[in-house]
Amino acid sequence: MKMVKAVIKPERFEFVKKALEDKGFNGMTITEVKGRGEQKGISLEYRGGLMTVDLLPKIQLEIVVRDSDVDLLISTISESARTGKIGDGKIFVIPVEKAIRIRTGETDE
Repeated sequence: MKMVKAVIKPERFEFVKKALEDKGFNGMTITEVKGRGEQKGISLEYRGGLMTVDLLPKIQLEIVVRDSDVDLLISTISESARTGKIGDGKIFVIPVEKAIRIRTGETDE
């Protein structure tokens, strides 16, 4: 199993969620986070002055899937989150050693 963590723009979340549901990926954990990448934030004009915002709001998705589903999951997230502009996000794939369902005690997949 693998955990796929994706950090995306908040305005793309509904598109990503819909695309994931259409492909059968229903379970996910969503966290509102702040961060920055290569762009090191943005500059905004506020009340006539220039203001720098170096930590931008993002959405982090965490989804655990079978190894065989990782490529489909990555392509689904990439295609639905992409705007072609800087700050679209990043995807990380992490090995998962074991998963236990608390209610029943079932392990793994």
